[in-house]
Amino acid sequence: MTMTTAELIEQVRKTPAAEWLAVVLGVVYIILIMRRQRWGWAAGGCSSLILMVLAARSHLPMQAMLQFSYVVAAVYGWWKWAPDAAGQHIGHWHWKGHALAWCATLVVSLLLARLLKQEGYSAWPLIDSLVACLGLLATWLVAKVYLENWLYWMLIDALSLYLFSAQGRVVTSLLFAIYFVISTVGLVSWWRTWRAGAVLP
Repeated sequence: MTMTTAELIEQVRKTPAAEWLAVVLGVVYIILIMRRQRWGWAAGGCSSLILMVLAARSHLPMQAMLQFSYVVAAVYGWWKWAPDAAGQHIGHWHWKGHALAWCATLVVSLLLARLLKQEGYSAWPLIDSLVACLGLLATWLVAKVYLENWLYWMLIDALSLYLFSAQGRVVTSLLFAIYFVISTVGLVSWWRTWRAGAVLP
């Protein structure tokens, strides 16, 4: 059912402060990470912690687990990106790696979706599982500084936008819409740097 403008405004008005905070911190995170600034991990960790709670309350257990993994990744990222860390070259993952990763992701997602459906834990078992598995893969691609990570994030953001909008989380949905736009900018920025053979600042 399509949401009217009045209903949309009412949903935004009722959005708790914690959800707004997650949105702001999430935007700060992705902008700082795109610029390779260490404080981005702190902002991202806090945002993911809030989103983890929201996902659990929205009956999206795989999303909650994924957000928890992002909190752990934020701690690792903060440690890894020391103030004196040197720039890293942007890499390009071979198509065979992507093919194998996709096969593994689909198989694991289907198995998890079947389990979630049987137990009745998830409102959207297949998409929930797929987004969670793709998120872990994309996080690994970021850690390896592979250019293609942005393509994965664009897909994840689009699916997450649908998931949370279906649950009535208007502001969180807006966050993933913003993520999608910024991920597109990140792809273009990293692609230009990759083509130039430069390192990330």
